[in-house]
Amino acid sequence: MNKTITAIVLTGFLAYVLGIYSTIPWWSFTISSLLVSVAIHQQPGKSFLSGFLGLFLLWGGMAFLKDSANEHILSAKVATILPMGGSYLVLILVTGIVGGLVSGFAALAGSYLRK
Repeated sequence: MNKTITAIVLTGFLAYVLGIYSTIPWWSFTISSLLVSVAIHQQPGKSFLSGFLGLFLLWGGMAFLKDSANEHILSAKVATILPMGGSYLVLILVTGIVGGLVSGFAALAGSYLRK
């Protein structure tokens, strides 16, 4: 359990640092997820979960904070265009899930790479 929490926090932290202090593409967090998974040995399922939760919490939290600054005006309009019924919360949830899945699969690849 300790390794899982460490991997979640480290994945989120490194993805945040890569996103803030670099000019590489949006998917650059996959590199950090893969490296964390290689460095912290876990079973493949736990590795996927750690990568998923690290980025899901980061992207979901950051999307909510950024969206709250403008009282959810833009996200509500985007959610109206997309089939989300105008719900900004669903849009934020989908954003977190997309980031989490990409990170989770990168962490899973890192877990298998270690083997």
